[in-house]
Amino acid sequence: MRGAGEGWAKSILFNARLRDAFAGYFVRGDSFALGACNGCQMMSSLREIIPGTAHWPRFIRNASEQFEARYVMVEVLPSPSPFFHDMAGSHIPVAVAHGEGCAEFRDAAHLAAAQPYVALRFIDDRGQPTEAYPYNPSGSPQGITGLTTADGRFTILMPHPERVFRTVQMSWHPDEWGELSPWFRMFANARRFIG
Repeated sequence: MRGAGEGWAKSILFNARLRDAFAGYFVRGDSFALGACNGCQMMSSLREIIPGTAHWPRFIRNASEQFEARYVMVEVLPSPSPFFHDMAGSHIPVAVAHGEGCAEFRDAAHLAAAQPYVALRFIDDRGQPTEAYPYNPSGSPQGITGLTTADGRFTILMPHPERVFRTVQMSWHPDEWGELSPWFRMFANARRFIG
């Protein structure tokens, strides 16, 4: 659905009660959230009420001008996000299913400011960050496809790790992975984070 995440954000931002409720949630010190795909678009559009998100981009139509649904490879980068605790350096296949996943930064300074908070990026078959299609299905600069806040409590990403947390959901996996894929760790990390 074109612009679904942005539409959700507007329904929050233009409703005083909803805006206050969401803003109150985001400023609490014990809150955290993960926005994937449409949730990523929604949360990036709510950045004016989420502390520590000035560096977040908005997400626009894929450079390919088409909906992209398949598996791609991403690299997990060091970031303050509790979802990716002890996962930095991992190269993992993940499902994508989006038509508007291209991260658009205002300018080069905005892109540079985001660097410490990039949590995921698309990589090619040599493990290098890429803007080349089809490795990068959205066309995002530097392969950026996931970001977090300065304190790590709010994380947005365009891929769908929730669709591949079990190995049977993957098109291929090494036998030694067993029943759970590396993406399960994200959710175990979230549980650990809340105590």
